[in-house]
Amino acid sequence: MSKKITNYKDAISELEEIVNDIENEEIDVDELAGKVDRASKLLTICSDKLKKTEQEVDKVIAKLNSAE
Repeated sequence: MSKKITNYKDAISELEEIVNDIENEEIDVDELAGKVDRASKLLTICSDKLKKTEQEVDKVIAKLNSAE
């Protein structure tokens, strides 16, 4: 069972590992579907974290602009 990823850095790291394994043909055909599914979940985690961070940065910028 895959470990629970809660931060962007860990998700990217695991995703890079999966991509490298696929590119280097280190993943058995029997494992490939599971790895692709895991990569999909990791991409969703990364995307969600990036969107949330963008929203938070936008809020800070809006506060700074309104204080001027």
